[in-house]
Amino acid sequence: MGISYWWMILGMALVTYLPRAIPLTFLQGVELPPFISGVLKNIPFAILGALIFPAILSVQEGDYFFGILGAVVAFGIAYAGANVIFVVLGAIVVLSFYSLLF
Repeated sequence: MGISYWWMILGMALVTYLPRAIPLTFLQGVELPPFISGVLKNIPFAILGALIFPAILSVQEGDYFFGILGAVVAFGIAYAGANVIFVVLGAIVVLSFYSLLF
């Protein structure tokens, strides 16, 4: 491995570590405003949605309805307040029946 790889690994380590270490160091004991705290708590859900949505449209090539149906069923079951396992199993069952019918 050349020296450029080591510099690249060091650079990646820094850009991964610094955004976590700086707030932890400088904001320790500081109470954030409720709005900012709420935004920070919702970031993981927003990222998850951004990762999942493109996969919904490309889950089965040529059949966009397959992914959309699965998403609608999963969202509906989740909105009803079911456990995550039931959300996943419900979407699997509905999509299995859809695959058998079409």
